[in-house]
Amino acid sequence: MRKIRTYKSISWLAPKISRREFLSSAAACAASLALGRCSSGGGSASRSVVSITRAESYTPALVRQQLQTALEGIGGISDVIKHGRRVAVKVNLTGGSGSSLLSDSPQNEPYITHSSVAGALCELLRDAGATEIFIVEALYDEQSWSNFGYTEIAAQTGARLIDLNRTDPYPDYLAQQVNAPLVYDRFTFNRILEEVDAFISLAKMKCHTSCGITHSLKNLVGLVPQRLYTLNETDLYRTALHGAPGEEMYRLPGAIVDLSQARPIDLSVIDAIVTVEGGEGPWNTAITPIQPGLLIAGKDPVATDAVATTLMGFNPEIDYPNSPFVHAYNHLALAGSLGLGTNRLDRIDVVGESIAGAALSFRPAA
Repeated sequence: MRKIRTYKSISWLAPKISRREFLSSAAACAASLALGRCSSGGGSASRSVVSITRAESYTPALVRQQLQTALEGIGGISDVIKHGRRVAVKVNLTGGSGSSLLSDSPQNEPYITHSSVAGALCELLRDAGATEIFIVEALYDEQSWSNFGYTEIAAQTGARLIDLNRTDPYPDYLAQQVNAPLVYDRFTFNRILEEVDAFISLAKMKCHTSCGITHSLKNLVGLVPQRLYTLNETDLYRTALHGAPGEEMYRLPGAIVDLSQARPIDLSVIDAIVTVEGGEGPWNTAITPIQPGLLIAGKDPVATDAVATTLMGFNPEIDYPNSPFVHAYNHLALAGSLGLGTNRLDRIDVVGESIAGAALSFRPAA
């Protein structure tokens, strides 16, 4: 069992850092790569591989078949669990079950990781030898598990549901260090995130008001307990990660990169069967449901997100203040510059569907 660190105080949860300090930290970390002092993920000399497959609906048998094809395209998942067979799957249940409905569309399809994708992934993990599977998320409300179909999926696959806002099944949290911090030098986590042997980000493809896009890396914001990462007790989202007005441009991208170091992603899967344009949840009044009918997978999370970003019609290498990164620095470019993966398409091999062919699938949802 790994050594667990517990936190003594939460005074460090909203560190003060200026834009100049942030940029200086990023430059110092990037420079240290040559000396091997920065964390590295998919940023090796070998090319990253990302797989795209089609799934026109959330029919469970279809999703399993196409997800299996996507995972086979990146070499399978036996290497993901080779170091142990306890696996955590981080889903995105943003907004909770109390969010307003999108007209003419089931609530959980456009902006939440669909339970059929989670179920298919859990089944494939079992087939690959996983003995314990934990579906994890910091819930907005406890009813989300059942309202979004996860209670049923857990019963069918033997997975365990863990609310990351809470300490259960442990008595307290752990304080996880960040090796090369940009904003946070440590995070408060449910201990399960360090106890597991492998970690999978099962994200939803979406736009994001602050970050431009949200895929497997942005999905990590939901790792930390919401109540411990607010600037004010009444805040309904993690305002400490965003920072005070005027700080979001650098704080949120930096926090995402810090999170990806604190809990590295071993496998990224992106649900792009049904999604939305124009925002990340029903509180965005200008969002439009669309139906790409795609699943995307890769073991380099930066590359996987870069391909997904390209499919949405954006350049994953462009940076603030260019679209879609009009409000914050490009966290994919930042992660890439720090050796956590690559956001450069010329360093990524895409298998299955081509980017050009898959991009044609972005149409209004039926």
